[in-house]
Amino acid sequence: MSTPSLHEPQTVLVTGASSGIGRDLAHIFADGGYDLVLVARREAALRTLATDLTSRHRVRVQVLPRDLTQPETPRTIHQHLTDEGTVIDVVVNNAGFGLRGRFADLSLENQLRMIALNVSALTHLTRLFLPQMVDRNRGGILNVASTAAFTPGPLMAVYYATKAYVLSFTEALATELAATDLRVTCLAPGPTATEFATAADMEESNLFRLGTLPSMPVARAGYDGWQRGRTIVVPGLVNKVSVGSMRLAPRFLLRRVLSFLNSKRPKTAEKR
Repeated sequence: MSTPSLHEPQTVLVTGASSGIGRDLAHIFADGGYDLVLVARREAALRTLATDLTSRHRVRVQVLPRDLTQPETPRTIHQHLTDEGTVIDVVVNNAGFGLRGRFADLSLENQLRMIALNVSALTHLTRLFLPQMVDRNRGGILNVASTAAFTPGPLMAVYYATKAYVLSFTEALATELAATDLRVTCLAPGPTATEFATAADMEESNLFRLGTLPSMPVARAGYDGWQRGRTIVVPGLVNKVSVGSMRLAPRFLLRRVLSFLNSKRPKTAEKR
């Protein structure tokens, strides 16, 4: 799939665009000549990003401050864009969050919100915009999952399960659309230097203490993989090796290892 020409502008919708991988993907798509529709809850951050994108890349940028945990939001976004004649060629489902802790201890409401955002909104947006892509036979879907998709995740049970859904859904969709010119890709990053770790209470976890990748090369890997028609993209050699190991390791061992990685290292007493 080629980048759009000046005579054939294309538009990408990016969710979770206010920071991290979503923000970087917005910059990369804009650099490729795509117009953008940016979706996230934080309006101020979106407008700052939109100003930066238009000044740097001379593309059209529309800001839609919306809460995708609300079940009606995907449909209102689709209706708004349809009413104003904006054609979406690519959907980047990047929005998502995680929570660390025992399933029985974490807020039920927050865990249901996680499912609503990580699974339901992603599925809803894809279904709303995909038929028009199929009719035009161009564009595609870039879903952001995680290396968490390849394993159960004690202490982040719901988050890992949602990312497993994203991976499975994307792989199936890519196969269904294999005879078309559409590209469907799942970006599965490992620990990345974004706001995710702080929001998920993962900064002091054993997993994030092992190190993170910067978000820009992660986003670039996802974009390049999507352009090349790759179904699964795992950025970074260490992450690739980890995923390969997960596929071979016994499940009981995976559960123990991930329980340790998702735990916080005990604090040592200060010497006086």
